[in-house]
Amino acid sequence: MIKQIKAGLLLLLILAVNNLSAQSLPQIIKQVKPSIVGVGTLQATRRPPSNLMGTGFVVADGYHVVTNYHVIPKNIKAEKKESLVIFYRHMSKIKYRKARVIARDEEHDLALLRIEGTKFPALKIETKRKPQEGDSIAFTGFPIGAVLGLFPVTHRGIISAISPVVIPAPSSSTLTVKMIKRLKNPYYVYQLDATAYPGNSGSPMFNAGDGRVLGVINKVFIKESKESVLQKPSGITYAIPGKYIIKLLKQSKIIGF
Repeated sequence: MIKQIKAGLLLLLILAVNNLSAQSLPQIIKQVKPSIVGVGTLQATRRPPSNLMGTGFVVADGYHVVTNYHVIPKNIKAEKKESLVIFYRHMSKIKYRKARVIARDEEHDLALLRIEGTKFPALKIETKRKPQEGDSIAFTGFPIGAVLGLFPVTHRGIISAISPVVIPAPSSSTLTVKMIKRLKNPYYVYQLDATAYPGNSGSPMFNAGDGRVLGVINKVFIKESKESVLQKPSGITYAIPGKYIIKLLKQSKIIGF
């Protein structure tokens, strides 16, 4: 009887410790939001001067931002004083910092930026536990840009599948050598049941239980045209695994993650 009581007390103690260490999603979102930034360009003579192209999030030492490769504009008109920047909200004002691309991973649609100024709080990337189908996740970003102001929005769901990435081609004549190579040796991505929108590109997908980054929102499956995605979203979103973020940081010799 005494042994049973001791075992029961031990179980209660373990549950109590777990509850103390666990965080609610509202708490996690509050911690994540300061690390979320908009990625785009700024040109003082343009109207409007700012152009938000996607989302990014701060990692490592607080001076680096991860986003999608496709979010970065192909050409920055430096001769017209156009700059690559990150946007963020400070108090009630939208501010910006100049940024530069220091590393790219086009195959996995990732880019690493170095930002000017003081550092931001950085998100931690999961390095120990491998995500599984059924895991509860969330992602935070700017699904419709800054239409309603620069307010990060969080969506929640699960990892519904871990599947090889495939980019369909309209016909065999449009297949490139690069596409064929990818079809032969595909890498795996996370398929989510939460709905993302074009502005979510580059958003961190994180564990809903502890806030650690598991991947990067990469694309949403669109049933019809890009213009109709807001009215008729498919609800199928894809994320690039976090291991490719770590690889990019290691290649750039950035420590602290």
